[in-house]
Amino acid sequence: MSDPTTLETSSDSSGSVNALGLVFHVDIFLLAVAAVFTLATLPRAFARLSRSIEWRRGHILRSTRLDYRRPRRPLPPRSPPTPAKKPTTKPPEEPHVASSSGHDAITSEESHTYVSHTNLIRRPSTGKAAAKLLPPHVRAWSAVLPPVANLLRYRLDSGFPLGQALVLGLYSAILVYPVFLKSDPFTDPLRTGIVAMSQIPLVYILGTKNNLLGMFLAMGYEKARNIVYAGMMLILLSNVHAIGYIYEWVFEGKLSVYLKEPSNKWALVALVAIDTLYLFSNSFWRRKAYNVFFGSHIIGFIVFLPAVYAHQPVVLHYVLAATGAYGLDHILRLLKTRLFHGRIRPMPDLSMTRIEIPELNSGWRAGQHVRIRVLSSAMGWIGWAEVHPFTIASVAKTPEGLVLMCKNAGGWTKKLYEMAKVAGYGSEDGGISRSVLIMVEGPYGGPGHSVFASYSAAVFVVGGSGITFALSALQDLVRVDLEGASRVKLIELVWSVQDPSSLTPLLPQFTALLQQSVYTPLHISVHYTRAADTLPSKASLPPGVTLTAGRPRIGKVLDAVLQRTMSYGSGVKAAMSITGVIVGVCGPVGLGDEVAQVVSSVDASRRWAVGGIEMHEETFGW
Repeated sequence: MSDPTTLETSSDSSGSVNALGLVFHVDIFLLAVAAVFTLATLPRAFARLSRSIEWRRGHILRSTRLDYRRPRRPLPPRSPPTPAKKPTTKPPEEPHVASSSGHDAITSEESHTYVSHTNLIRRPSTGKAAAKLLPPHVRAWSAVLPPVANLLRYRLDSGFPLGQALVLGLYSAILVYPVFLKSDPFTDPLRTGIVAMSQIPLVYILGTKNNLLGMFLAMGYEKARNIVYAGMMLILLSNVHAIGYIYEWVFEGKLSVYLKEPSNKWALVALVAIDTLYLFSNSFWRRKAYNVFFGSHIIGFIVFLPAVYAHQPVVLHYVLAATGAYGLDHILRLLKTRLFHGRIRPMPDLSMTRIEIPELNSGWRAGQHVRIRVLSSAMGWIGWAEVHPFTIASVAKTPEGLVLMCKNAGGWTKKLYEMAKVAGYGSEDGGISRSVLIMVEGPYGGPGHSVFASYSAAVFVVGGSGITFALSALQDLVRVDLEGASRVKLIELVWSVQDPSSLTPLLPQFTALLQQSVYTPLHISVHYTRAADTLPSKASLPPGVTLTAGRPRIGKVLDAVLQRTMSYGSGVKAAMSITGVIVGVCGPVGLGDEVAQVVSSVDASRRWAVGGIEMHEETFGW
């Protein structure tokens, strides 16, 4: 809201500070802070990427030919391995190879049989040969400095840890410095406009799904919640800048004169665009009218940049930086997008819709998610164009391919569920009768540089539909263990649901996992919080699965895992060093807060005895 020549000829009304140079150095300082955080992740990044397989996972979804691996002759062991028990899985049958017509002969029910379709045979090698298969383990800073990690993990509010508050406080202090350095924002509105302008690239970078900052920090876009705060600071500074000039013009009685200037007209357009973004960013619009939220953001983001440039051409380099980040994101989205036919079926006991895309069977890591569009007129006039994220519930390179379990929790998911109900459970040939065209974009998110198989023990605490995160992680751990490429000595799954009937549709899959985990004990405990008239009989529960009323005692579970981790081990794993415990949590924000409190309360001596405790958190909501 100033004359376009003002910014070039007089950077600051006081004349003692070059405002453009000041904000440039502020941006350099912000880059230096980001570089420090990036350097802290490099040891784990090098360790993970030292294995060639990690370069092919977690980046691009793809279709691969499924071939069973033939068992290799085991190397002569130095000492005979002592497995916990003999494998009980049946020999795998001849696989169905992916073709252009898909896996028509494999039904959803077959993918849930008790027979393992991991298609791998354990090779009990020892010594250097076995060591080469094991994933390298580098402890996270939270495990190296547990007192600091416990402090940063402390919740100031639900889902709001102290660590995040400190990051936001540091960012605020960095912006306050150039705003108030030899300047008063009430009498010098130009300075606030310059500071706001300098933050445009950061806001656009944090707002994209594929951004370099997230790649360097190994952090998915869904974890970059600071985008909300950075956006609010941009909006606040822009409005202070505008209000300062409007007040000045009104006081001079020249408001109408200044508003006729083209640069100031464009300033109003930019201000309306950014304020519209803020207005439609609250949770009400996200939950009740997602299309309004999505559409307003697309229009606002596109209109804002050219309007800012028309207002002050000198900000071209900032506009180009933001445009580059926005353009790179959409190019990568296009490269990550796949179009396949998928099969859907309802899961009434879980109130979910199961989506299977057999031909899309590789390219993701356990814990990652994809964004999908269901291109069907049954989704409504606008619903077919909506994009929604769902965690992948399967492991790569299996006949069932990419599997999603979509909770019936809103208008879009309700339409999907109703469409699946019309299809029913199957047709006469045993296959799924409803096939839909699905646009899949991803994968995104995931555990970053953490490799679950590199820990001595894994604990997964999930709630409701968070079971999809645990399913993919369990399948991956069991598979790499059968390959002899896992350090995990035991696995514990704690699943909290409202209705005990939620267990029924997943019992076959749980049973298959228990049968496959012959070298690493797996225990699954299901807790239900709502009274039920009928419960699954104990006889129907396989060994290793328990069903208990009430909320889980997470502290007690973790305590037992720590004790078993220090004492358990057989065969090759008995000689392995203890490399820590990973605790994965996926569910409501309150569940994440509870697990964080439990992890922080572990005694220091026990924490060191197991090599540290690390936590990976995925929470519902926005």
